[in-house]
Amino acid sequence: MSRLDRPLVERMAHFGTTIFAEMSALAIQTGAINLGQGFPDTDGPAEVLEAAITAMREGHNQYPPGTGIPELRLAICEHQRRRYGIELDADTEVLVTTGATEAIAATLLALAGPGDEVVTFEPYYDSYAASIALGGATRRVVTLRSPDYSFDPEELRAAVGPATKVLLLNSPHNPTGKVFCRSELEMIAELCLERDLIAVTDEVYEHLTFDGVEHIPLSTLPGMAERTITISSAGKSFSFTGWKIGWVTGPAELVAAVRTVKQFLTYVSGTPFQYAMAVALRLPDTVTAELARSLQSKRDRIATGLEDAGFVVHRPQGTYFITADIRSVGGVDGVEFCRELPHRAGVVAVPTQVFYDDVDAGRPLIRFAFCKRDEVIDEAVERLRALGRRS
Repeated sequence: MSRLDRPLVERMAHFGTTIFAEMSALAIQTGAINLGQGFPDTDGPAEVLEAAITAMREGHNQYPPGTGIPELRLAICEHQRRRYGIELDADTEVLVTTGATEAIAATLLALAGPGDEVVTFEPYYDSYAASIALGGATRRVVTLRSPDYSFDPEELRAAVGPATKVLLLNSPHNPTGKVFCRSELEMIAELCLERDLIAVTDEVYEHLTFDGVEHIPLSTLPGMAERTITISSAGKSFSFTGWKIGWVTGPAELVAAVRTVKQFLTYVSGTPFQYAMAVALRLPDTVTAELARSLQSKRDRIATGLEDAGFVVHRPQGTYFITADIRSVGGVDGVEFCRELPHRAGVVAVPTQVFYDDVDAGRPLIRFAFCKRDEVIDEAVERLRALGRRS
């Protein structure tokens, strides 16, 4: 067999095309409503758009500093102080990245390699598994069990072994919409301190929580500031997902490690968008609060509609996403169901089982994105109701 027959390295061979690309292509092919990939169908605040245009016209179109423009790094520091009481040094404890996905990749590549283990919760965002594999580390998972997506503390403790170096946490959690509560975070923090783990937290949905549920950064718990890398992004909080502006914050030594890897990935990105996101982060907190209120209304809208269509749904505490159980409508396998759904109903969803190592735990679950205009949600729900009437 020629090397040309199987050019992809073995550790990445089973990843293939992401489920998001597959489902979005299916939406285009069939003309279906795309409730699969998590991006809004409306733009964010007008003043942020204008700030990007102004930056372009003022000549901010060349390479920015490798760590990000000073204005944005300072705005990130102000945001963390105002929202959470976290104090950061803009020069040594903040790194601007090409979205949160690059931040995750650079962080895991920097901190975990061959012989190391990374513990995370499943279902997990698919880039987690890929980034761990890229670095040659080993993934260990702890399952969040529906319908409330709780986890067994003893299962978590058992997953952490002598080779475990990193604990990767996503809260608010994609795809379940779970927001880890203080007692859960305290248990996780205790384990990190006891086993000398570095915590990496993906908090891109930090402002998108519902029903008064509080997002608590893990780094604010006792003993965790010096061992936590926090990742976030303005794309979700301000509805500019295509601009790909994210960041890493944490203690200088850990941020320096991430920066060492990040500089050889994209190096830099989106100079005018960085200026615009500095403006976004300084907007009144009511802007993100209003977005969260709007999304809560959309969550309730789609949940009611899905229930009327026959689905059992798990209402999320945050994020863009709601999970439905297909067994209540005669489904068995989420991948098969989602591949057929655009043809049968003209709606695209994502099968949650692709985010599990324990495939059986996720097999009957699918995810819908509700960060869409109300009329789009209503049309999608009506199509699903019609499918139920025909079944």
